[in-house]
Amino acid sequence: MNSLENVRVSRTLETLHQAADATDRDLMADVMSELDASGETLDTVIAKLLADEKADYAKVYRDQAERFLAVSPSYGHFLYTIARARNARRIVEFGTSMGISTIYLAAALRDNGGGQLIGSELQPSKAGRARANIEVAGFSDLVDIREGDALETLADVGGDIDVLLIDGAFSLYLPVLKLLEPFLVPGSVILGENAFDTDYLDYVRNPDNGYVSQPLAIDEGRGNEFTVRVR
Repeated sequence: MNSLENVRVSRTLETLHQAADATDRDLMADVMSELDASGETLDTVIAKLLADEKADYAKVYRDQAERFLAVSPSYGHFLYTIARARNARRIVEFGTSMGISTIYLAAALRDNGGGQLIGSELQPSKAGRARANIEVAGFSDLVDIREGDALETLADVGGDIDVLLIDGAFSLYLPVLKLLEPFLVPGSVILGENAFDTDYLDYVRNPDNGYVSQPLAIDEGRGNEFTVRVR
């Protein structure tokens, strides 16, 4: 039995996914309603969001403090699978939110024999809830949630990164990646959830930068990018 099949873990994830669906359902409805009313394309809306973030990403993120903005169950299982396949012992997560993706990744660490997951969360309320959820799932011994700006909290992660999940403020994807590049080694996996920033995509898809990268078919439309450090 893997850790995702553990009753304590599976019940925690089921509860959290249900809460995420209930909390964020109206946000998705509002976005689609605005698109219909304005006649704008989704790409235009994303471009505006990126512009707002680049002006003040902390304010934009504060406005979503009560939102889960969580990965789907299918993507969560993908995270677990990739971390197992990589035999990950050190995982870094930018954008912990309420800790759903963290639980999937921590389950992989447990089944790999142990290790450390370092997460960064800007919102104090979310960091507190994430720690509580991770404790309920039984993974507190594997997880270090660092509260604050990721460009500060992730400056030193203590060693080579096996798996990096980037799932925070869209405009920080490339700065966070470049911050952590000294800890990425050939074979390191980088997963960009909602990777809509063209600067980030252009960078990881350029072979001259030492990566191979492609979009993922899982949850199509959410901008999931799969990247591997090759040199």
